Amino acid sequence: MGQGGSAGQGAQGGFGAFIPLILMFVIFYFLLIRPQQKKAKEHRTMISNLKKGDRIITGGGIHGRITGMDETTLTVEIADRVRVKVNRGNVTAMIQTGSQPAAAKTEKTDSKKKSDKK
Repeated sequence: MGQGGSAGQGAQGGFGAFIPLILMFVIFYFLLIRPQQKKAKEHRTMISNLKKGDRIITGGGIHGRITGMDETTLTVEIADRVRVKVNRGNVTAMIQTGSQPAAAKTEKTDSKKKSDKK
């Protein structure tokens, strides 16, 4: 009888050893896997919404404007009459037209503060 009770406790002890492992997997999922999947989904959406005339930045840091498109590549004008073909997946960002860089915004607010003091 004593052995039957200890076998039951051994099974519980074995399952208890897996609880920290399961907990670590859950933490990794919420801290690493889920945010990466969300970012990949946003990138796929951005790539699918590209159109002619959009300003983009490639993975190599090249800035340009889309002048042509097909299923897998984009034709990007990087200077006057200079066009290159890039893979759609190599586009890392789309530049919003009409938005100012953060540095330009702070310069305007600084100059406004200086003029208010005078």
